[in-house]
Amino acid sequence: MAMQTNGSGRAMSEINVTPMVDVMLVLLVIFMVTAPLIQQGVKVDLPETKAAALDSKEDRIILTVTAEKKIYISNASIKGATEIPYAQLRDKLVGNAKLEQDKEIYLHADRNLDYGFVVDIMAIVKDAGVENMGMVTNPSVSRPQ
Repeated sequence: MAMQTNGSGRAMSEINVTPMVDVMLVLLVIFMVTAPLIQQGVKVDLPETKAAALDSKEDRIILTVTAEKKIYISNASIKGATEIPYAQLRDKLVGNAKLEQDKEIYLHADRNLDYGFVVDIMAIVKDAGVENMGMVTNPSVSRPQ
């Protein structure tokens, strides 16, 4: 292994940082590409209101109902959602250990759903022992009066 000198016979004490910068730039590009892919969930068209945004609790339970009346349950700390048939919704909620502990759920209901269907879902959730239910909406910037 050869040792570099600066012409005066002494060893150079500077570290070449170019390879480290190259590695850091590659890692930055990888994170920039994969970050949007990490956000998973079910796409629903939430109603808009002038309500304040929710605080960002990491492990809240989210019940999502799509315009096609498909029901999904997810935990914000676990990426992805599990589809639940309407007939099994109460049983799945009663058997959820996190829900039994917190007694809290957030409902994402598509704005195009029938009011009666959303009320039925809310009644099933209440019947399953949930004490607190949050209706999630998109906060609007400006809304015509």
